[in-house]
Amino acid sequence: MASSMASMSRFLAKDTTGSYSWSSALCGQSFFRTHLGFRDGFSVACDLRSRGVAVARSALPSPVVQASRSNIFMCKAEANISGDIPNSAPKEISQYERIVELLTTLFPVWVILGTIVGIYKPSAVTWLETDLFTVGLGFLMLSMGLTLTFEDFRKCLRNPWTVGVGFLAQYFIKPLLGFAIAMTLKLSAPLATGLILVSCCPGGQASNVATYISKGNVALSVLMTTCSTIGAIIMTPLLTKLLAGQLVPVDAAGLAISTFQVVLLPTIIGVLSHEYFPKFTEKIITLTPLIGVILTTLLCASPIGQVAEVLKTQGAQLILPVALLHVAAFGLGYWLSKLSSFGESTSRTISIECGMQSSALGFLLAQKHFTNPLVAVPSAVSVVCMALGGSALAVFWRNVPIPIDDKDDFKE
Repeated sequence: MASSMASMSRFLAKDTTGSYSWSSALCGQSFFRTHLGFRDGFSVACDLRSRGVAVARSALPSPVVQASRSNIFMCKAEANISGDIPNSAPKEISQYERIVELLTTLFPVWVILGTIVGIYKPSAVTWLETDLFTVGLGFLMLSMGLTLTFEDFRKCLRNPWTVGVGFLAQYFIKPLLGFAIAMTLKLSAPLATGLILVSCCPGGQASNVATYISKGNVALSVLMTTCSTIGAIIMTPLLTKLLAGQLVPVDAAGLAISTFQVVLLPTIIGVLSHEYFPKFTEKIITLTPLIGVILTTLLCASPIGQVAEVLKTQGAQLILPVALLHVAAFGLGYWLSKLSSFGESTSRTISIECGMQSSALGFLLAQKHFTNPLVAVPSAVSVVCMALGGSALAVFWRNVPIPIDDKDDFKE
C-alpha cells in the first residue's frame, strides 16, 4: 500500500463552495461518471452526481483515497510519469451563470405563481392562444433539441434495456393507469377522454430539469424524453384511440400530424443546429434550461387561464384523479426500475420521466382535435399537478444522498 501511495504524487484537494463549478473542467462532460486511466493501473474516478472523487489502483480491492461528499476535489495524479492532467484546473462559474442556475432551480415557484395568475387573472395569460401556444411548445422542444447531438441518439440505441424500461413505463403503465382511474372514478366521457389523452403523452422537458435537481441521470432523462417524443407520433394517437375511442371520436391521424409538427420537427432542428453550428449553439445552450422554465411556466399558466371558469366549478372533482395518476406513475416508475435492478440515480430518473408528461401537448391536442372543451380540462389540471409533484419529489431527492458506489446503468 505504501509503495502504491508513493507512486501517486501531487494529490491536491481544494474545498469549493459551488457544487457545479467543476462540471466540465476535469471530466469533460457534465453529469457523467468518468474514469481517467494512467500507467501502472492508476485511475481517477469522477462522479459529479454524488460529488465524489476516488483515486485507485486496479490491483487493489478498494480505493486508496476517497473524497468527502461535502467537498469537490481537484485531482492531479502521477504514476511514474511527469506532467499534469490536461485541463485539470477548475473552471470558475460566472455570476451570470449562477443567477441563471438559481432561476432555473426555482421553477416550482414560477409554476405556482403562474397558476395563481391563471386562476385569478386569466386575461394576463390567455393571450397565449392555440396558435401562439403551438409556437411556444415548439420552442420548448427546440430548446431541448439544442442540448442533443447525434451521438446521444447512438447512445440510446446502445442502451436499449435502460431506455426501454422507461419507454414501457411511459406508454404502457401510465396509459393503463389513466384508463383505470377514469373508469374507477366514473368520470364523464369528455373528462375521462382528457385524462386518458394526457396519460398517453410523451415526457416533457420539465422532467429534465427535475432530474437535474434530484441528482438523477440527466443524459438518460434527455434520451428517454427524446425516445418518448419520437414514439409519440405513433403511440399517443394509437393509445388514445384504443383506450378512449369508445368514449368520443378520436382523430388519430390528426393527432399524429400535430405531434410531428410540434414535437419532433423542432427537436430535429435543434439537433442539427448543435451538430452543424456548434459555436453558435454553445453560446446559447447555458440559457436553454432557463428558457425551458419560462416557457413551461407560460404553458402551465395559459391552460389554467383558458379553463379557469370550468376549474372553479369542476376543478375539485378533477384534482383527485389527476393527482392519483401522477403519484401512481412516480411510484410505479421507481418500483419498476428497482425491480429491474437499476441503480438509485437511474431509478430516480425513470420515476420522474414516468410521472412528468408533456401535459401542454395534451392540452394542445385536446383543443385542436376534440369538439368538447371539457376534454382539455384534465390536461390543464395535469400541467400544474405534474410540475408541482415532480419538483417537490426532485427537491426531496436532492436532500437524499446517492451512494458513492451507486450502480452505473448507463455506460458508454
